[in-house]
Amino acid sequence: MPWGIVYHRASSGTVPAQRFLLDCPTSMRAKLLAVLEVVRAAPPPAFSGGGFWEAMHGSMKGYYEIRRVGPGRQHYRLYCILDNGSEKELAQRGFDRPQIAVINGLVKPNATLFSDAEYARHVRKLGDDYRATLPRPIAK
Repeated sequence: MPWGIVYHRASSGTVPAQRFLLDCPTSMRAKLLAVLEVVRAAPPPAFSGGGFWEAMHGSMKGYYEIRRVGPGRQHYRLYCILDNGSEKELAQRGFDRPQIAVINGLVKPNATLFSDAEYARHVRKLGDDYRATLPRPIAK
C-alpha cells in the first residue's frame, strides 16, 4: 500500500513543519522535500536511508530525521513519525493508508548538538500531542 505524507497541526493551530520549511532557503526546502518524497515512495520500512533519512535513538526513539547540510554548513533536520497500523487503526486516526507524519524541523550550526531539552520542547511535545489525538491533528 502506498504511503502518504501529512503535516502535524499543533493545538495552537500552527503547522510547525510547514513554517520551518517556509523559513528554509528555497534550495534547502527542495532538498528536504525531495528526500521526504523518496522515502514515501520506497516506502519508509524499505528505505535504507543513505545518510539522509535516519532512525533516531534514546529519548528520540520512534522518530526519524531527514538530514541535510545547507549554506554556511548549517545542519537542517526535519523530524517525522511513521504512522502505520491495521486498517482499523488507520481509520481511527483518520487515514486510509500509512502516513509519514512530519512534526517539525530544526537548524543547528556545524559540530553542535541539540540538547534533550530542545528535542523535548520542539519535537517530542508536538509528537506526543500528535500520537495522543484521534483523529490525528493534521493540516488540511
